[in-house]
Amino acid sequence: MAGSVPIDRLINDLQPEEADLLRKAFDLALRSLHLVDRDDPLCELIAREVFKIGTNGTRDPREIAEVAVQRIGLP
Repeated sequence: MAGSVPIDRLINDLQPEEADLLRKAFDLALRSLHLVDRDDPLCELIAREVFKIGTNGTRDPREIAEVAVQRIGLP
């Protein structure tokens, strides 16, 4: 998926399936917030939350995205 740069820095060492799952969750989170500028500092915060949630057992990209947005305190 194009434009997932902040998450890509965090998922280099993951298996391809897990990396794809986190990229999808990251993109879903950004879409839900209508963020398109991947250089926005908020994208980095979202990427970190997605990584934390996704590497701790949650396997549903939509759930990961929703929880990440909630954890950073955005609607």
